[in-house]
Amino acid sequence: MTMENLEFDVTEMGQVRIAKEVIEIIAGLAATEVRGVAGMSGGVAGGIAELLGRKNLAKGVKVEVGEKQCAVDLSIVTEFGIKIPEVAVEVQENVKRAIESMTGLEVVEVNVHVLGVTFKSEEKEEEAVAQPQRVR
Repeated sequence: MTMENLEFDVTEMGQVRIAKEVIEIIAGLAATEVRGVAGMSGGVAGGIAELLGRKNLAKGVKVEVGEKQCAVDLSIVTEFGIKIPEVAVEVQENVKRAIESMTGLEVVEVNVHVLGVTFKSEEKEEEAVAQPQRVR
């Protein structure tokens, strides 16, 4: 993984640099805080990383960053029964607020791509299969 550092204001003390991956993590965490978002969808590569035991906090997030602005693309999975447009707008607002308050960058776009819907019963079955009981 290459760390692309973005240079911001130069102060009398020196330079402040924020890695692009940091902005991706902020966006991913802000999106998953929203009620109705079951998780992020990182595609095949993200799924393989999780199988290998590496949690990718920037899964499902792409960020383009300029000197003072950024644009974000998020791929999410929602819970069944929620109003997807309402959740998407809340995700946009939460991600924009988090990035702007933490980095000082202006967020010009937050594009939300809903790639799936989960059901409560599926999650419970997966948990039961994922962690079989060793002792009865």
